[in-house]
Amino acid sequence: MPTPPDFARAAALTDDALLAECDESFFIASGPGGQHRNKTETGVRLVHRPTGLTITATERRSQLQNRGAALERLRAMLEKRAHVDKPRVATKPSKGAKRRRLEGKRHTAAKKQSRRGGWD
Repeated sequence: MPTPPDFARAAALTDDALLAECDESFFIASGPGGQHRNKTETGVRLVHRPTGLTITATERRSQLQNRGAALERLRAMLEKRAHVDKPRVATKPSKGAKRRRLEGKRHTAAKKQSRRGGWD
């Protein structure tokens, strides 16, 4: 599995350089769109060789527009995979914060205790 810096490097490339790293194939896309869509190879499949990601675009009737959409999706996927969350650091509340929280609880308990009246 590629590391996040590999994804970040690929995401920073220009469209032409990114496309040069991909295997591009075209296929007949099915669905609505009439004869133009059903008889021509307008679907675009990009396989990014360094990372192994595969992206397809078939929603448009133009091969050029589908290529652009596939490149946008590939770039978005690379950026998403390049993101690394910061490691979380375990923290404890300070003694003062604990004391204040307990004082607040005692205050609330005393308030509720004072509401109790004799129902005799």
